[in-house]
Amino acid sequence: MLEAYPWVGISMLRLRSSRIAAIFLVLSSALPSGLAGQSAQTERQRKTSEPYTGDLSIFETPGRDERLQVARVMDTLGITAGKAVADIGAGSGWFTVRAARRVGQSGMVYAVDINPEAVRYIGDRAKKEQLENVKAVLSTPDDSHLPSQSVDSVLLLKTYHEVAHPVLLLQNLRPALRPGAKLGVIDRNGNGEDHGVDRQVVIREAKEAGYTLLDQYDFVKGDKMDYFLVFTAKP
Repeated sequence: MLEAYPWVGISMLRLRSSRIAAIFLVLSSALPSGLAGQSAQTERQRKTSEPYTGDLSIFETPGRDERLQVARVMDTLGITAGKAVADIGAGSGWFTVRAARRVGQSGMVYAVDINPEAVRYIGDRAKKEQLENVKAVLSTPDDSHLPSQSVDSVLLLKTYHEVAHPVLLLQNLRPALRPGAKLGVIDRNGNGEDHGVDRQVVIREAKEAGYTLLDQYDFVKGDKMDYFLVFTAKP
């Protein structure tokens, strides 16, 4: 019958295609916004480096304070007595203990890491160094698990290039930030899988997550390969 009236078959195919498209549109709109966002981010996922799980003592190299100018970094992030700080990707706690001494007993430093061994290591280190203002936090790759409205300053020190879903991580960090909180990212230029990531990529992803770039610096290493970006969350 359709061979005698080919236009009938074509019309039926068009009608069927239209119905399928309409059903797909309805199902897509019914997806939770979070899932839709995760799906979109998966499509744009860039290359990352494997998170470090080796000997944590490698972060304790002599002269690192001077090379990274860590005191100037803390000044830039507004880390002073009584402030609350998050060290995301804390590793051995190298920056954690320095921030803890800076903020004093009236302040707090959250040492955040996805590696259980690093969290245990920092907990033991804080006890040995009698730093009662350090709280080690076991996080997940996409969420730092910090309390709401808990921090004034955040630093990701040579960690950002290991984050598989940086936009999601930064979005989930926003509720933990107090008004005017500063987010610092120190990393080196690279392609994502060579333990570095281009600074423009970080700036673009932070903007997508709802942050504004306040300033950028090159003083954290003499070879100018490292950069220091400072952001704040948009209202």
